[in-house]
Amino acid sequence: MYAEYEISRYRSAELLRQAEHERLVRETLRGRRAARREAAARIAEGDTSQALDPEGEAHTGRPRRHRFLRPA
Repeated sequence: MYAEYEISRYRSAELLRQAEHERLVRETLRGRRAARREAAARIAEGDTSQALDPEGEAHTGRPRRHRFLRPA
């Protein structure tokens, strides 16, 4: 008797979680696009000091740390 009610509540909660996740994804993408537009505007103005990265350093393909521990 209560099984259908519980299934309905579970489905409703799942739909709410999914909608919240999709909102967060959209918000993140919107922020990334805005950051790219801002960086492109800086480059167009000629100020390339912070256009590459918010910390001011370009990304490299080199990892910061060794992947595996090295023997001492």
